[in-house]
Amino acid sequence: MKWMLAVAALAVCGLATAATIEERYNQSCVFCHASGAAGAPKTGDEAAWAPRLEKGMDTLVKNTREGIGAMPPRGMCGDCSDDEYRALIEYMIK
Repeated sequence: MKWMLAVAALAVCGLATAATIEERYNQSCVFCHASGAAGAPKTGDEAAWAPRLEKGMDTLVKNTREGIGAMPPRGMCGDCSDDEYRALIEYMIK
């Protein structure tokens, strides 16, 4: 019975994480990545993301943390972890 509760708790955490990434995106990334402002790759634009993805996820996370081009360091999410940046990038790629 306890294992069933543990599995249910993990499932709820997974759903909460997905919602949190969408909320983070809407709070921090949407301003530039929805419109392509200042050269930001648009969310869901495979062609715009392709050359960036070729550099690898570690480089994308590093660029997000340190800033690149018109994007300031840490983007608009000053308290995001590298794992959250990774999840946000994956969210925008899809």
